[in-house]
Amino acid sequence: MSTKEELIKDIETLLNSYDGETPPTVINPALLAFMDEETLRNIIDSLLRQKENVNKDNLEWLEQFKKYD
Repeated sequence: MSTKEELIKDIETLLNSYDGETPPTVINPALLAFMDEETLRNIIDSLLRQKENVNKDNLEWLEQFKKYD
């Protein structure tokens, strides 16, 4: 497997790591074949930041339900 194929697989894994009832995402490698490795890495970085932000947003939302004695 080439590095680009591995990066595309990593992108699929990140997209499918969200909990939910959506069908799994499958990326046709031909769609991303024109992108270089740096662009693919930037996509991964962006997905990781988005995932981190979602977790922070969830924590903020959950905080409102905490009971303080």
